[in-house]
Amino acid sequence: MSSTKEKIRVLRIINRFNLGGPTFNVAYLSKYLDDRFETLLVGGIKDESEASSEFITDSLGLKPKTISEMKRSISLSADWRSYKEINQIIKDFKPHIVHTHAAKSGTLGRLAAIKNDVPVILHTFHGHVFHSYFNRIKTTIFKVIERYLAKHSTRIIAISNIQKKELGELHRIASPDRIEVVPLGFDLSRFQEDQSQKRAQFRATYNLNENDVAVGIIGRLVPIKNHEMFLKAVANISIANPKARFFITGDGESKQHLLGVAKSLGIGYTEQAPPSQESPLCFTSWIREIDVVMAGLDIVSLCSLNEGTPVSLIEAQSATKPVVSTTVGGIEAIVIENQSALLCSVEDQGTFDAHLETLILNDAKRQEMGEVGKRHVIDKYSYVRLVSDMENLYSTLLRENGVVI
Repeated sequence: MSSTKEKIRVLRIINRFNLGGPTFNVAYLSKYLDDRFETLLVGGIKDESEASSEFITDSLGLKPKTISEMKRSISLSADWRSYKEINQIIKDFKPHIVHTHAAKSGTLGRLAAIKNDVPVILHTFHGHVFHSYFNRIKTTIFKVIERYLAKHSTRIIAISNIQKKELGELHRIASPDRIEVVPLGFDLSRFQEDQSQKRAQFRATYNLNENDVAVGIIGRLVPIKNHEMFLKAVANISIANPKARFFITGDGESKQHLLGVAKSLGIGYTEQAPPSQESPLCFTSWIREIDVVMAGLDIVSLCSLNEGTPVSLIEAQSATKPVVSTTVGGIEAIVIENQSALLCSVEDQGTFDAHLETLILNDAKRQEMGEVGKRHVIDKYSYVRLVSDMENLYSTLLRENGVVI
């Protein structure tokens, strides 16, 4: 058994530095692990349509290393060059732990870690990647790859009990006893601070009266997020509810398609301008100050075909906002159905519309559900809890693998 008094070196690899839950979590883990650990954060570059996350790492004083060839899309030549770069980073940094986050980095990073006999190899699944993302053939291939990599990983990390069950029992990626559950964690304090001021700021920007009810959906504009369901709801309920205003915050490859859908449904819309009774819908693009958005909204919705742990719903609840969402992936693990959120299946447009209308018309119910949601997430999804859980797991696995701290 070897012994070391040096710091425990953690190489943390993420697919790409785009705005989203995985980036927040790798940033918090890189910044706040205690002084026993030295972390090198590495990641690929975001797609052009995605919002940058540089402000997250900058605000924490982190200087991650970027692998320019590692992108979301599959490219044998670029991925091979990315693998070689990760392999060299491992040779130079000599990590005791390689911890990968999400699929691309999980494949390239773990292959390099296996080759270099890294003592502890971990991978976190940040989404339910075997449902609704790829066709059947690709999904089957990815499962084979993930099973191979899991056999050579010290542990697999799921972000919810639901995800653990899917990985262990449904998809058989790894045996359940080798899958640890570590929920995501965030700095939620900004969703409680200066809420009145932030609410006033958002509502002044978008010309909202205090009696207007602002309904929003936040996230990448991509097919998996199913924004068409939200647009159909706007078309179905906006005329009968003239005080409702609807906001789509985000950007992505589906933007032009969604503008066309809105037009075909007869929805008046604006882009980055105040909505009105004639144009009840606003496409705001990305807004960095998401705490201001949450403060200004009254209802937060989500229509996804699949989700891991949707950050927007955790943030919404921490900001005391009720949720209307489809029941997919890990959503049921982060809300309390009929108490902090009203849920429906992805096929049930009528129920989704009815849930939105119920909350639009009932101020007291919105407030009651918002308070329940806030109590539910405020400690469970704290970054302090995330860091503590991960430190304990790292220490346990290092001891089990002969590295004495």
